[in-house]
Amino acid sequence: MGELAVSATAGDELVAIGLGSCIGLAIVDRSVGVAGLAHIVLPESLGKVEPKAKFADLAVPELIRRMLNAGGVKRRLEAVVIGGARMFSVGASLDIGARNAEAVRVALEREGVPVRAEETGGNRGRTARVIVGAEVSSQLAGGSRTTLIALPHAARSITKAGAGR
Repeated sequence: MGELAVSATAGDELVAIGLGSCIGLAIVDRSVGVAGLAHIVLPESLGKVEPKAKFADLAVPELIRRMLNAGGVKRRLEAVVIGGARMFSVGASLDIGARNAEAVRVALEREGVPVRAEETGGNRGRTARVIVGAEVSSQLAGGSRTTLIALPHAARSITKAGAGR
């Protein structure tokens, strides 16, 4: 929780397990095979500065910054938003999952990064998984894995690189 990672190594797996009201935010640049994943816990930092990945308002720009440092190009970035479940029956104003999902969407819009796929809400936890160069997937607790976005451009380059071996 409150962590993020970026990789440009094909086949690396980035995983956020146990996303209840938390958000697993994946950002990818398919053209160069760079991917990142943040496990976001709360919608806003309210003056706190660390850990950046814990808060939507800090995690989104930090994940983008690290994606660019790893070779991604901002205009090619695409986002996948996973999680944001309503884990307890409480008033709508206390639905932290919905607030997290909305805060992430707002921050992505502010940064100009489109959301290409989303699996949020409900009342069950999820696992977000990014396999660099292959896919971004979501798995409901007790369910099967669903591919939300395939990463075909990077997958083709991986195949080419492995062809000469």
